[in-house]
Amino acid sequence: MVADGRIGVRIPRKQAKVSGHGQASRPGDVHEGDEGMPEYPLEPGRNGMEQLGRALLEQAIGFVQSLAERPADGTAAGGGELGDVVRDMLMPPPAAPGDLAELLERVQRAMGLAVETAGAGYFGYIPGGGLFASAVADVWARAANRYVGIAGFAPGLAAMEHSVVRWFCQVLGLPAESGGGLLVSGGSMANFSAVVAARHAQLGEEMARGALYLTEHAHHSLGKAARLAGLPANSVRTVPCTPDLRMDVDAAAALIAADRAAGQKPFLLVASAGTTNTGTVDPLLEMAALAAQEGLWFHVDGAYGGLFRLTERGRARLQGIELADSVTLDPHKSLFLPYGTGALAVRDGDRLRAAHAVSGHYLQDLEADRDVPDFADLGLELSRELRGLRVWLPLHLYGTAAFRAALDEKLDLAEMAYRRLAAESLLEVPWAPDLSVVAFRLRRVKAGVSDAAIDAANRRLLARINASQRVFLSSTVVDGRVTLRLCILSHRTHAAHVREAVDIIVSAARATAAEG
Repeated sequence: MVADGRIGVRIPRKQAKVSGHGQASRPGDVHEGDEGMPEYPLEPGRNGMEQLGRALLEQAIGFVQSLAERPADGTAAGGGELGDVVRDMLMPPPAAPGDLAELLERVQRAMGLAVETAGAGYFGYIPGGGLFASAVADVWARAANRYVGIAGFAPGLAAMEHSVVRWFCQVLGLPAESGGGLLVSGGSMANFSAVVAARHAQLGEEMARGALYLTEHAHHSLGKAARLAGLPANSVRTVPCTPDLRMDVDAAAALIAADRAAGQKPFLLVASAGTTNTGTVDPLLEMAALAAQEGLWFHVDGAYGGLFRLTERGRARLQGIELADSVTLDPHKSLFLPYGTGALAVRDGDRLRAAHAVSGHYLQDLEADRDVPDFADLGLELSRELRGLRVWLPLHLYGTAAFRAALDEKLDLAEMAYRRLAAESLLEVPWAPDLSVVAFRLRRVKAGVSDAAIDAANRRLLARINASQRVFLSSTVVDGRVTLRLCILSHRTHAAHVREAVDIIVSAARATAAEG
């Protein structure tokens, strides 16, 4: 049914012509039952698929085109409306078919009542823009529904995904001959697989005395990965930082030596290539040397920052990442791809395979491809979607130079924001950005103001900034103090957006300071 340009699920079909063998005479047609309804409603014909596709594409394009006018935080629209939408979306599905136009309207309401993570004004946490080309690629990938856990099921598509991973290794400077890895759902899963590989290679089955080393600014998924990998809670050692928030390598060496003397088995040193808090890069070269000296697995969490290696400045700031045993990447961050696109790149694919490969009798009919790995042997998942197309298509469609230029733009914009915020006397901007996060907070302008009072003022500042509905920022705690962060990473964010954000921040800072 088509009404006002919208369609419902009950799409009318022409009666299928049936051959003498009882088969539909045209591809896409289905045999209808006695009451004129499709006998197989889950198998729409070509017309039905086209109408569904056009309706959804119209919604998607309209959404993207409306981003400039959308509020930065749709959840602030009002508790009543938001509660109505939540209750509506919690309703179970009906037994009878629904109307697509009505269903899309319900989804549209839910899409609107959200933090606008796809918009140019999203500076909170670490943005993931969501390239439209990747969305188109995902439609095709999910319609074809190819299985790529075992390369033999779709060798060409497995090769496509493997080519993306090999390119990541090339960007990072990992060896082409032995390097490898896989695409995963995000940095948390990549960190988990890295911890598992390190544990297997370094500890074998003797996990009780294992010890891994990171800083308080490391992503929380690493501690979670250690727990899920079966390591004791006390296996995670927190290494002190230098005043510029980087791992103190001398302190790490001393902690490793003390643990060895106490009978522990140090096995893993973790560096951050762009922390979530402040975008700070740990001293990768010095940490790589320490790991080599002590015989530890060296893992770099580059989920946010690793792919800045595409740029000249990024290569300089990330020097030493090429010495890692494993590197976590999030293409849904610094390649602007849709959420759910992470990667793990490793120096030695055989060591990743040794930690993850298992088999079962039901897999005995499958032969390994000598040129393309079975991704099921490299990570946790056996049932696995095709993730490679959403990465491969934009890279080949736009070319890698376009991504390099976009990342260079974000570095330029972060430097501009840093200079402008640092020039405001009411603000403290303690750290020049390594990458594209600018951290700042209200300065203590009066003697005797307590830490609690200044923290409360910074929370009010954040609320006032976000109340503009033009931008969305987030906060963290650094050195025990509430600190605001401006993370510039969306492919839709350009100079005008950053200038507007800085103007809003400065205006809000002055209004907050005037409150006393």
